[in-house]
Amino acid sequence: MEERSFGSCGFKTTALGFGAGHIGGNELTESEASVLLNSVLDLGINLIDTARGYGLSEERIGKYISQRRNEFILSTKVGYGIPGYNDWTYGCITAGVDEALRIMKTDYIDIVHLHSCPLGTLRHGEVIDALQNAVLSGKVRAAAYSGENEELKFAVESGRFRSVQTSVNITDQRGLETVLPAAKEKGMGVIAKRPLANVPWRFSERPYGEYCEQYWLRWKKMNLEIGMDWNEAALRFAAFSNGVNTCIVGTSSIDHLKKDIAVVEEGPLPEEIYKSIRNAFKKNDEDWIGLV
Repeated sequence: MEERSFGSCGFKTTALGFGAGHIGGNELTESEASVLLNSVLDLGINLIDTARGYGLSEERIGKYISQRRNEFILSTKVGYGIPGYNDWTYGCITAGVDEALRIMKTDYIDIVHLHSCPLGTLRHGEVIDALQNAVLSGKVRAAAYSGENEELKFAVESGRFRSVQTSVNITDQRGLETVLPAAKEKGMGVIAKRPLANVPWRFSERPYGEYCEQYWLRWKKMNLEIGMDWNEAALRFAAFSNGVNTCIVGTSSIDHLKKDIAVVEEGPLPEEIYKSIRNAFKKNDEDWIGLV
């Protein structure tokens, strides 16, 4: 699979990464989680993205692929959920990094994000200081921010992060105009999340209460006719948008993962299809901010 330099961070990531949220719940047995994680690496994907808030995800990564640590770039997120510490404090960040290292059985983590940290807290700077000190101590290679909108804009403009993670998909394109060009200019790595927009096209009617409801409304309003499979179009759109180093897909199915790899290996969308998607978003945009 194509590998790309991850900004100026000093390592490369595959164009497709694995979002490990799906291995955090009870849907998979321990055996199934082990097989899935090892299959991710066997298939050539080298970025695995997880978070403190993804249930058993970090623990299973430590259990089942820590012995293959030199084969992948590891990304996680911190800021909350550490007993004895208030969320979004210096101590919580420091303890969160240490806990992630312990759980995932590794001496370092390549990318650690502040996970949707509030804007006021970012501006105060304490949590960024804590993350940067983790970098100085050798526990983290790249200090990063995961989020959207004004918080993401601040993170890029601050010059204090080396990487960001943000939503990039057919119905969530705002960052392609503003944040991603600025991040690329600064040499920041970019992880695109939700490349399939939570698959709104699987619903024929408005999916009230579903995670993808707002994306479904945008997709219907855009009223695109592109003459190809939506999953394929969406994944190729995100993976090859300017400024994106890698896009992450989450799945519990090895077969689905193989299909996603094959799609990305097809390369960028035909230019006319890519432009039609971009133009449809711009034409119908009703302050469609990034969805957290």
